Amino acid sequence: MTDPLPQGATIGILGGGQLGRMLSVAASRLGLRTHVFEPGAEPPAGHVAHAVTTAPYEDAEALRAFAASVDVITYEFENIPTEALDVLQELRPIRPGREALRVSQDRLTEKTFLTDLGLRTAPFADITDAASLRQALEVIGAPAILKTRRFGYDGKGQARIERPEDADEALAEMQGAPAILEGFVSFSHEVSVIAARGPDGAVSCYDPGENVHREGILRTTTVPARLSTAQRTDAALLAGKILNALDYVGVMGVELFVTPEGLLVNEIAPRVHNSGHWTQNGCTIDQFEQHIRAVAGWSLGDGSRYADVQMENLIGDDLDRVPELACERDTALHLYGKAAVKPGRKMGHVNRIVRG
Repeated sequence: MTDPLPQGATIGILGGGQLGRMLSVAASRLGLRTHVFEPGAEPPAGHVAHAVTTAPYEDAEALRAFAASVDVITYEFENIPTEALDVLQELRPIRPGREALRVSQDRLTEKTFLTDLGLRTAPFADITDAASLRQALEVIGAPAILKTRRFGYDGKGQARIERPEDADEALAEMQGAPAILEGFVSFSHEVSVIAARGPDGAVSCYDPGENVHREGILRTTTVPARLSTAQRTDAALLAGKILNALDYVGVMGVELFVTPEGLLVNEIAPRVHNSGHWTQNGCTIDQFEQHIRAVAGWSLGDGSRYADVQMENLIGDDLDRVPELACERDTALHLYGKAAVKPGRKMGHVNRIVRG
């Protein structure tokens, strides 16, 4: 068991986006400081963190100085260069551990890990060239979706294949990057479980939320999700199985497809997750505080839900709606402080308490 960090200790956060921002706010409520490492200037997390290092992940000297100033290191996104982690792990503990990053950074590795645990996923195949894509399509069939194995998010790095004749064009969109073919799954809806595991092995899961995506970007998460009691239990059990297999410490998002045959795992995210933002206004201990508690060696908090909530992402020009949203009853605004509004960019979110 890890000794809990004392008041005034500092948590290092790799990445300075909105997740790092909300982690910093949660840490401050517990009397802990945060130091953010972010290559870009003026990151949203920098507005609320105790300290910010602005440097590229290739700057070993900056990484060492950052590590020397903190007590433990966590991260708000998974695509951290391996070389940076090599430097940091020699100096401070990294939580969640590197195995979670290794698994989640590569879609093929992730799918293989999940199926080896006995969990169900969409059918998939490793794609190295046109011949392997044609062969995979013969087995998996079309429609299917071709994805880069690494660095894809919010619908990026993906190409839909409606017919086998679309294969060459889809492969060209990968621009030579290693890829994976995933078969389409017949599902009624998607849900996600936000789960946490402490250094002592204790596991706690939030109620599953029901997700709606548009153009590859999450638009809303609603709790409670449309699930039977048995499905809720299954969702928590499989999330716990993943956390324990990785000897995980922190919060993880597990996205699931609801099918007539049961729950399929779509993907995992080794960090606090967009679909868990509803916990800020539906639970006493939200996902951000839960993550801070875990990586700081504290006991996990009570994540039980006391309200029905719908989270809506504010994307791009949705920010123009803030004045009217600020007047809505039972609506909590969470804005990220991003200077530039861009199409498809997450600018904030709102949590609406849903009353019967």
